[in-house]
Order: sequence, then structure tokens, then C-alpha cells
Amino acid sequence: MNPFVWKVRVYWEDTDAGGVVYHSRYLNFFERARTEWLRSLGVYQAKMAEEDNKIFVILNMNIDFVSAARLDDELDTTVNSVEITGARMIFKQDMTRCSDQQLIASADVTAACLKADSFKPTRMPKWIRT
Repeated sequence: MNPFVWKVRVYWEDTDAGGVVYHSRYLNFFERARTEWLRSLGVYQAKMAEEDNKIFVILNMNIDFVSAARLDDELDTTVNSVEITGARMIFKQDMTRCSDQQLIASADVTAACLKADSFKPTRMPKWIRT
């Protein structure tokens, strides 16, 4: 798969007093990239919850913080690969600074498909797997 790239600009609200991106904000950036990747494929999570009674939740996230992002940096946040099993998706993601291509962070993320009404694990809809 070709990497999906979502650009994000670092704003004041994303940083600490020194202008460095606060560590929890990286999770937000990775999440937004995954959501936009799904949207680019026609998967709308609110619609999926309402019409298919299915939601995604994060089971596990492993992040390597490599370099600091700073105020006003523009970052490419990617979804590099996705492995889909019956009820899980495993994502490989990277975040790089656009100006110098410095790797900022990388993440391995496991999401599970649940029934929206009971939060019990369920198989991913076939139309998503394909």
C-alpha cells in the first residue's frame, strides 16, 4: 500500500511553555491521520456506528518518540501499512517534519472492532476488510 499522508501544523495549543509539542498531542495527530485515511476510503465512523452497529477502539499503542516537533512545524503523519484480521486492524504510522524530513515519532497501533451497543468484540464488516 502507498502511505496515506495527512499534514498537520503545530499550533500554540499543541506545545508546552518551551514551544515543544506536548507528548500526548502526538496521539491526537496519529488518530487524526487514521481517521482521515478511513474517510479517504469511504469509511465514516459515525455512520458505521449508526448503520452497522460497529465502532473501533484502540487496544494497544506503541510509540517511539525520536525527535521533538516545535511550534509552527508542518508535519506529515502517515498510515504506512494496515494488517486486517477478523476483528482487528494493526497500523504502522510515522510522523516527519516537512522542512527537513526528520522522523519525529513512529507508532504501532492495534484497533479492535466492537458492537456499538454492547462494546463486545465483533468481526469487521466485510466491506471494510475488502
